[in-house]
Amino acid sequence: MTQLLQRAISELSKLPEDTQDALATRILADLEDDQAWDEQFAATTDEQWARLSEMAQRDIAAGDSMSLEEFLRTRKSGE
Repeated sequence: MTQLLQRAISELSKLPEDTQDALATRILADLEDDQAWDEQFAATTDEQWARLSEMAQRDIAAGDSMSLEEFLRTRKSGE
């Protein structure tokens, strides 16, 4: 276990039990979600990646997408 993780656990242990349980639930859910994503990516075939790439390229060519910068700007301005 890393020193940073040990420090985090030490700090968490000082919190009330219900807060500890809530945080533990969030951490475990995040770990499960990460594992599920890892499994999905590993199971994705080259053919599936190629189809996704083609779809993205069609969306870009049709103007049905925006850059990340534009998306973030739009969200920030509340549009």
